[in-house]
Amino acid sequence: MDLNQLQSKAPNHFPPTAQYAPESLLPSCDTAPIRLNQELATTNITMAQKAQKTLAARNTAALNRTHLISLIITILFLLLRTTLLHRTHTLKPFILLNLPAWLIEIWFERIGRPTKDAATGDLKRAGEDLEAKGLTEWMWDVLYWTWGCTVIAAVVGNRAWWLYLAVPVYSAYLAFSTYSGMRQGFAGMGGGDGAAAGSGGSGGPSKRQAKMEKRGGQRVQYR
Repeated sequence: MDLNQLQSKAPNHFPPTAQYAPESLLPSCDTAPIRLNQELATTNITMAQKAQKTLAARNTAALNRTHLISLIITILFLLLRTTLLHRTHTLKPFILLNLPAWLIEIWFERIGRPTKDAATGDLKRAGEDLEAKGLTEWMWDVLYWTWGCTVIAAVVGNRAWWLYLAVPVYSAYLAFSTYSGMRQGFAGMGGGDGAAAGSGGSGGPSKRQAKMEKRGGQRVQYR
């Protein structure tokens, strides 16, 4: 029997290389965290885009509604005060006291109107949140009160514009409340730091110091 026949009859301890898959096709434990991070990032991006679209839709509806109400009230005032009811001799109070409301509308339009890409139509900027607290909320209050004063003035005359004095009074009250709150907050922070320093500096000895003093006294007595 020649050498070739012996090699053919010998057991093949090594399977063909085709049975082994390349390392690139084998699952790796190191890629699991990467895939998880990618999925989380995709989810966060999707949620952020959805929130931006919701904010854009809410801002658009609020701005359109605000401009429509303002236009209707202005037309109603001019119609009632110039033709149907007692004719007014001047429109200066109306223009002067509605000017802040018109400026607020312009400001809201500037910061809150969403913008889209002209080519693709995708949302580029959702705008600022027009339902935010603080200064934005105060602007809405001024706008609503101006509308109310305008409607009342359209019915009863220019005497109703005295109601507009509530705006500076309300603004001064809010400013004073904000200042008082900030002052109390700073005073509380300073008082807390002072109390902590006082308790650390003027407090009694620690437990370790008391034990050491006690042991020292006992040694003196033994002597």
